Amino acid sequence: MKISIRKANLLQGITTVSKAVSNKTTHPILSCILVEASGGVIKLTANDMEIGIESYVDGTVIEDGKVALEAKLFSDFIRKLPDSEISIESDKENKTLIKCERLEFNLPGKSGNDFSNLPVVSKDKYITISQFALRDVINQTIFSISDNENNKLMTGELFEVSNNRLSVVSLDGHRISIRYIDLKGDNSDIKVVVPGKSLSDISKIMNGGVDDPVNIYFNENNILFEFDNTKVVSRLIEGEYFRISHMLSVDYQIKMKINKREFLDSLDRATLLIKESDKKPIRLSIGDRNLGLKISSLIGSLNDEIDIEKEGNNLVIGFNPKLIIDALRVIDDENVTIYFNNTKSPCVIKDDAGSYIYLILPMGINEE
Repeated sequence: MKISIRKANLLQGITTVSKAVSNKTTHPILSCILVEASGGVIKLTANDMEIGIESYVDGTVIEDGKVALEAKLFSDFIRKLPDSEISIESDKENKTLIKCERLEFNLPGKSGNDFSNLPVVSKDKYITISQFALRDVINQTIFSISDNENNKLMTGELFEVSNNRLSVVSLDGHRISIRYIDLKGDNSDIKVVVPGKSLSDISKIMNGGVDDPVNIYFNENNILFEFDNTKVVSRLIEGEYFRISHMLSVDYQIKMKINKREFLDSLDRATLLIKESDKKPIRLSIGDRNLGLKISSLIGSLNDEIDIEKEGNNLVIGFNPKLIIDALRVIDDENVTIYFNNTKSPCVIKDDAGSYIYLILPMGINEE
């Protein structure tokens, strides 16, 4: 194999596929990036058997071939090269010579034939949305997945298509996050659970805006994301996702409208009094025209008050402030509407347009 490529193009491809390089593996080939030149096209691939990424990069193919190169060394070396044209050439023993200006670097490679191809995903079932929208729904839900590997389903997000509407759901046992997107065209019903790590990686490598599409293809075991010159294939998490509809259908007794920034700032100040390991709740006192916030810890105490619009009864209830903060930070609205029932029922933050729902379980507080 022999190719010629600009450093910027190569580095962009390396950065994209590196998300799928395995850092902990007993199979050395999984810690490699496959460089493949064929038919005038240069393709980089990484595959850790959970997620695989292909990226096509602009360059010149001088001789077809492929070689697998140790990802960290390859990436680190390319980053330190001058911003110039790079030549990469490998021989039959996979010894690879990298040239840039007057610099030469020899790197031992592995056979490209030993590299695992990405799974083939049929394109019968798919949806198309903008890259901006996909990145948005991931960032607005990913924070409430669980990192507890004992319950795999909680480490992923539910992607469900029904009645031409996509819902993305995550939960961790203390909260539920849901985002909705209306789809164009006539779409098949779909219900799969996608690993949170895969979605996080996708959101980081996808740079397109509202006019840049991403096609998402589904089959029984895998999901494929195609955008720009990149393909991302991820395994799906097996199992039936949690039924949450009964938790969302509660008739709420209290409706509170509050300025998001004022509420967020007050909660941020309150968290200064809580250590990372502390389970201390913040006490919310919902009055007729204001919300009182109170917290007391070994570090100090805080009392604050925010103007609100309210319908229904007064209520005193406790929450982990971090859970509310996480939800407020990803909401773009100037004001948010929060629904309550009683001290033991979750609060629900949702908009009138029905584009998001955040459900948060309360914590017990000492009566005062």
